[in-house]
Amino acid sequence: MSEKKKIIDKELIRELADLLNETGLSEIEVEHDEIRLRVARTLQAAPMAMQMAPPAAVAAPAGAAAPGAGAAADHPGAVPSPMVGTAYLAPEPGARPFVDVGDTVREGQPLLIVEAMKTMNQIPSPRSGKITRIMVEDGQPVEYGEPLMIIE
Repeated sequence: MSEKKKIIDKELIRELADLLNETGLSEIEVEHDEIRLRVARTLQAAPMAMQMAPPAAVAAPAGAAAPGAGAAADHPGAVPSPMVGTAYLAPEPGARPFVDVGDTVREGQPLLIVEAMKTMNQIPSPRSGKITRIMVEDGQPVEYGEPLMIIE
């Protein structure tokens, strides 16, 4: 490998690592010319003592995930995240959310936004029905396939 390619690779790796930190992604892969790079990081869980907050300090939004929320991923009405990113329930800060628990939605209606790599992606309703649960909080990081809402 030439010196020029080594320098380019180091610069590209640094840029990709910075992008991982900025977006909260766990990995990214790019291919350019004859170079293919994959940069990944392992996310360490916080120590158990740090994960536990006093019950009075935890304020769950209406319809937020409750204990046993893992079963929601198997729910037939679950709306999975199509990408890794950050979920936003409203079109802009301070605005009314796209939907609330109890709202009736139609297929194609925007439910929320998932920001990925500084791009705001509206997530449309895959079906018509009633929002029975909102599984994410505004500004929460989400993973691919993670349930966002339940529509029945």
